[in-house]
Amino acid sequence: MNALKIVGVALIIGGGLGLAYGGFSYTKETTQAQLGPLELTVQDRETVNIPIWAGVASIVAGAALLLVPRNT
Repeated sequence: MNALKIVGVALIIGGGLGLAYGGFSYTKETTQAQLGPLELTVQDRETVNIPIWAGVASIVAGAALLLVPRNT
């Protein structure tokens, strides 16, 4: 399997996951204050939304990489 086919499969899988879940979230930890040995931290939950068009475009690009013949 060459590199273009691997990238194509990864794009299709990523696009499918983007369409299925619609986004992902992560926790960002920041230090608010440090008073001597005490340290106050805040954990913010951030959400990243993945647009539908990005998931569809990823699937189309991955399919194009798999279906278009390459002259090597």
